[in-house]
Amino acid sequence: MSIMISNTIRNSAPDPAQTPAVAEGTKKVTGTQAPDEAGRLDSPKESHPLAPVTDEYIPEEEKEPTGRYWMETDENGKSKIHFDDPNPDRTQKEEKADAPANDRKTDSGKKPETCIANSDKVDREIERLKKKLAELEQQLNTETDERKIKQLESELAQVQNELRQKDNDAYRRQHTQFTYS
Repeated sequence: MSIMISNTIRNSAPDPAQTPAVAEGTKKVTGTQAPDEAGRLDSPKESHPLAPVTDEYIPEEEKEPTGRYWMETDENGKSKIHFDDPNPDRTQKEEKADAPANDRKTDSGKKPETCIANSDKVDREIERLKKKLAELEQQLNTETDERKIKQLESELAQVQNELRQKDNDAYRRQHTQFTYS
């Protein structure tokens, strides 16, 4: 029993003009040969070269925003919240509204508003209390009447208490006047 195997692979029926070439490329297999030897090609050069395998980049289509939130970590390892906003125009308007007054640019080209803090009124009030305290102490040192001394001591205690309350940074901050221009 003998089988003829061809080295060339054809998709269609063999051309009669090439039958001698086909006969040259065939190998006669006898029943004593192993089946793996019968299927082997004579040389690796005769095999068809394969097309090189390459990757191809296919960009994703841009997805429509859905309005969802998600957490991601940035390069420093801190968590950030991201929002897939379906209306990006609204977000840009809100960001402009949240920007500080100094960073905002006005459409008419005007200067941004400035704020001036004035604590002169508080300073004058504290100076007035210090002068009154000095006068009361001087009167107390010169007074000889016991009733007048008790009255001056009570007034002196009130002025000292008021001065203690008003001569500090918290009081100055609370009573500072701000003017905008």
